[in-house]
Amino acid sequence: MRSGPSGRSGQGFSALQEPTTPQPVLRRLTTGRVARISDRGAQAAAYQGANQYDLGLFNEYRIIETIRQAGTISRTEISEQTGLTQQAVSRILRTLLDRGLVAEAEQERAERLGKPRTPVRLRAEAAYAAGVLVDPESLTCVLADLDGEVIQRRRLSLTARTSPSRLVAEIDKRIAAMIRAAAIAPASFLGVGVATPGPITPDGELLDLPLSEAWRNVPLRQLLAERLNCPVVVDKDGQAAAIGERWIGRTQRSGDFAFLYFGTGIGSGLVLNGDAYRGVSSNAGEFGQLCAIRTGNLDASGQPQLVRECNPTLALPAIAKELGYRGTATSYREMCAEVGAGDPAAVAAARQIADVISVGAVALIDLLDLPLVVVGGPAFEPELAEIMLTAISRAVNTAPTAHAARQVAVERSLLNEVGALGAASTIFHEAFTPSAGRAARP
Repeated sequence: MRSGPSGRSGQGFSALQEPTTPQPVLRRLTTGRVARISDRGAQAAAYQGANQYDLGLFNEYRIIETIRQAGTISRTEISEQTGLTQQAVSRILRTLLDRGLVAEAEQERAERLGKPRTPVRLRAEAAYAAGVLVDPESLTCVLADLDGEVIQRRRLSLTARTSPSRLVAEIDKRIAAMIRAAAIAPASFLGVGVATPGPITPDGELLDLPLSEAWRNVPLRQLLAERLNCPVVVDKDGQAAAIGERWIGRTQRSGDFAFLYFGTGIGSGLVLNGDAYRGVSSNAGEFGQLCAIRTGNLDASGQPQLVRECNPTLALPAIAKELGYRGTATSYREMCAEVGAGDPAAVAAARQIADVISVGAVALIDLLDLPLVVVGGPAFEPELAEIMLTAISRAVNTAPTAHAARQVAVERSLLNEVGALGAASTIFHEAFTPSAGRAARP
């Protein structure tokens, strides 16, 4: 993960808890995942071996992952799916049961005679995380349990005048309020995940945000970690959504996929080999740049320029008017309603946007050979779903070079609170997802 507690005594939320998270989880969350490409020592560390403790944690996380995907599962099935011996599975499960992370379900009698099996499941109330979606126009905060169930939520409208210090204070205030309202045990709170438009640095500093000059070059992760006194991770909103989709989707999202995120513009997040792929600078998935290059939208020097269709919230009303829209809708959501009502100009504008997004989706499939594209986000309105999913599905299954070699599924996101819940899921993902790269830490 990108960061851990600052060690300082913060304000507000920090007074509500002590860092009493169980030690293996706390170690996982606070070790840090910032990969500085100029640091040769850090590069070399990636190739170091794992000690016995790390390998033990990897097996533990592998079992947690197997239980999470199944919902409930027997010890024998865990052994079969992980390749671990039944003795090893039983030993690790005893530890997880003692910690309260896992619970036993009701006994089930097998069809054949013999000892009844006792399935196990994750305890939803064993761990909680807060998720924060930072958008230039609004702030959305949720508190989620280990099953990804949102148990508290808070929202606040923001303006261009909202300062970084006020942003941090408002996040602090809402997380504290959610934790008090939910009355959760301090030891079960793992940290705060933040989703924001990119680009960002690996350590959670906001760079050239497209729609909020006041927040540019703000070290958001550092400010929040100092204020909240708990682990904090900052991810691009599209990547956070992909992580949330993987966590909540269980077996439906257990493979590789790309998430096309409708938010402040169109972004994308990637899950490859069971893990989030962020890239060396945490900025993988710049979908707008990809569309600009594929559509030839370049300036005189050959640099890609913003493709307006990759910002549907602004493009849909503008394109509809250009195509002859004569109604009263002016906002994005009002125009989406016109799409749903079948207004010809509004529908044509939505199809034009879908065609451009499809070009970028084809590039992702050509590059990564993925079996699944998931589409969602706070700006992915229901009225757009059929047009977008149909256009993307048609494109990724006819245009890629190797389209005859595979069928690519295109599906709507399973998440309701895509951005904020995805942000909360980044905490669970970093704490519990098995990864050889994370097991072999310096």
